[in-house]
Amino acid sequence: MTPPRLTRRHALKVGIGVAGLAAAGLDRPARAAEAQLRMAWWGSKARADRTAAANRLYEAAHPAVSIKGETMGWPDYWPKLATQAAGGNAPDLIQMDYGYIVEYARRGLLLPLDDYMPSVLTIADFGAAAIDCGRVDGKLYGVNLGLNSTAFIYDEETLRSISAEIPAWDWSWDQWGAWSLRVAQASKRDGYWGLQDAGGLAPSLECWLRQQGMAMYTAEGQLGFGAAEAAGWYGFWHELRQKGAIPSADVQALDKGGATETSMLALGHAAAISTNSNQLVAHQALVPTRLGLTMQPSGGPDAKPGQFMKPSMLWSVAARSKQAEEAVRVASFYVADGEAAKLLGVERGIPASAAMRAAIAPGLEALDRAMLDYVDFIADKVAPLPPSPPKGTGEVGILLRRINEQVGFGQISAEEAGRQFITEAAAILGRS
Repeated sequence: MTPPRLTRRHALKVGIGVAGLAAAGLDRPARAAEAQLRMAWWGSKARADRTAAANRLYEAAHPAVSIKGETMGWPDYWPKLATQAAGGNAPDLIQMDYGYIVEYARRGLLLPLDDYMPSVLTIADFGAAAIDCGRVDGKLYGVNLGLNSTAFIYDEETLRSISAEIPAWDWSWDQWGAWSLRVAQASKRDGYWGLQDAGGLAPSLECWLRQQGMAMYTAEGQLGFGAAEAAGWYGFWHELRQKGAIPSADVQALDKGGATETSMLALGHAAAISTNSNQLVAHQALVPTRLGLTMQPSGGPDAKPGQFMKPSMLWSVAARSKQAEEAVRVASFYVADGEAAKLLGVERGIPASAAMRAAIAPGLEALDRAMLDYVDFIADKVAPLPPSPPKGTGEVGILLRRINEQVGFGQISAEEAGRQFITEAAAILGRS
């Protein structure tokens, strides 16, 4: 799985590229229309270009509809959305994350979509699992925009240039750590390591916990592990940090968390990062060397599967939308229209619809095909999707990152960090 970089030809194939967002009309003033929709999403410029192109395609077929896009990076997206929702001014169509859908649905901020199926929302060929991932308390609140899983994206071309090993899918956590140090030494570059510091990443922690038979969260919405496990996690990364195998705390702090442009890979500080498989496109657009992707570290021969397939993101409709049915039609268009699928590609994940996968497959370049192949490859190596995480998950993720930084800067020990995390995370979940 070693795809080439995103080419200019590839960008032009989906009607984006040289003219960027202006040509695609992302910032175009809303025209007079019977239905004026606001659509919000997080993501890179590549995603914004594709989204804008798809919106223009929808508008061309529905002249009475105008779609205004609002986009920003992951760290800024959720605070703004929370403010808008609290003020009754949420966008009509909201790009939703699996980690937040429970919170927004239970607060009454999202519209149940069951009554729109199948006449308006045509997702029957997704299959039960890919539909039900958008359900909260039995009602459908999210439309699956694509399948993905966590992955390690690595700089294959640079690794080959320094005669370093290409990571294998069955490497353990310890093997990855030892490899990271070898890459740092072989590169002969200051401020360059094999692997980012993933101690503050909740998806990686969840994978590690599941391999040990535990869970990030229980079905009741509480933590599924204790202070000893949290300390072990922080300690693993701190030991690598002390050995010089991963970035120092001040370098890792340059990563703003969720913003592709500031990842250690994009900034040139690491040869591999832990992220989601659909982020391959966005990272390849930022990195001139050829990238590849492989699985999260293995827990060893007797470990349980740590990874799982999940919705990369979902479309949700604001409960107070005045154009709710039209917003649902747009969501359906994104996941069930062949021409839209070709424009969107697999940047948001592999389409859940078998028909849409068939529609895009002939036109996929190697970069996109690698993500499709990755999802196929891991299908028999992953565990079932866990229950939707509880309200407060986002805040717990921020806490995990903050405490990891405190360990990195020598402010607290790993043992203290473990106790502090469990105490504060439990309090967050208790008040949420």
